[in-house]
Amino acid sequence: MSSTTTSQTPEPDGPGPAEAETRPVRLIQNEVTTEIPVHLLFRDELDPVSVPLKPAVVGRRQGTGEQPRFRRPVPVKARPVAQVDPDLMERPGRVLPGTVGVLAGACGAAGCAATSWWAGVLPPLAVQALGLPAYAAAGLGPAQWAAYAGAGTLGLLGFGGLARGLTGRAWVLGLFGRYRGTVRRTGLMWVNPLLLRRRVDVRLRHWRSEPMPAADGNGVALRVVVLVVWRVRDTARATLGVEDHETYLRECVEAALARVPVEMPGAARGSLDVATDALTRRVAQDAGPVGLQVFSVRPVRVEYAPEVAAAMHRRRIAALDAQHRASVLTSVVDSVEDTVTRLTMRGLVELDDYERKALVKDLTVAFCAGRGEASP
Repeated sequence: MSSTTTSQTPEPDGPGPAEAETRPVRLIQNEVTTEIPVHLLFRDELDPVSVPLKPAVVGRRQGTGEQPRFRRPVPVKARPVAQVDPDLMERPGRVLPGTVGVLAGACGAAGCAATSWWAGVLPPLAVQALGLPAYAAAGLGPAQWAAYAGAGTLGLLGFGGLARGLTGRAWVLGLFGRYRGTVRRTGLMWVNPLLLRRRVDVRLRHWRSEPMPAADGNGVALRVVVLVVWRVRDTARATLGVEDHETYLRECVEAALARVPVEMPGAARGSLDVATDALTRRVAQDAGPVGLQVFSVRPVRVEYAPEVAAAMHRRRIAALDAQHRASVLTSVVDSVEDTVTRLTMRGLVELDDYERKALVKDLTVAFCAGRGEASP
């Protein structure tokens, strides 16, 4: 007898003598899973040997640090709002009535004429026309030149400072880069000619944009044309706070369209109103610090982008066709049910199950054929 380290278990009676011999049972042991008998993987006998299994060994690799990770919600930071110099605010500019400038200019012109008569350089025809007495020419001396300088300066300041204020327009005044006030008066007025004047339109204005990129709630690319109703509220900030307030407003609208989803007309009742309110709030929030007052940003034309227009058009036609078929089928089923119910309730016909099914089938085919001929 020879002793072996493997256990031997008698096999059941088989068809041949070779199968009657005892076979060693080999085990494959995994460190981290369980023990799997080989005969369960590769067996050719009818009744496998039952081998008691040890409890499964479940281990975790040390040092890997494998732990379930949960993504923590990142708090959304508040978007900073554009700020302009708080000291830059509209204030009234100092101007004088236009009659002051006219009088100053007239005095300057009269002074120049008198100095010319004093110096003897005034033409005789002008002396006769003005009715001036004859005077011996004193010549152009230092006194005459000083008189010319004073009268000419007075005339230039008087006539050069005249300005005309228009309704719906304002003048933004500046001196050597410093804001000196805003003039909203109308009519003839006198403004210091040394001040730099910028005309600003303060009327209620509307702007119809070119097609701008946008997207709907599902991320489908759109092209949207919006109508913006706005006006300049603070002329100082609109003129000096940004380089060009009209360009700034256009870019604010484009940025709002990139954040607010816009639905196609007819997608949902009130969807355009919701988009209008959201766009108006965002654009007004962005344009308010620069002195612009936005009343409404309304989409007036919404269409699919050229790259998705054909596919979305086919999808829309398919949806409309399916909706039409569903409505036709519902109408036909209601008509058939009403017809069969009336016939049976009034006692005009007595139908069993087979006849009822046949009648329903015939009526359905007839109604569908009738609807099909009437629909074109």
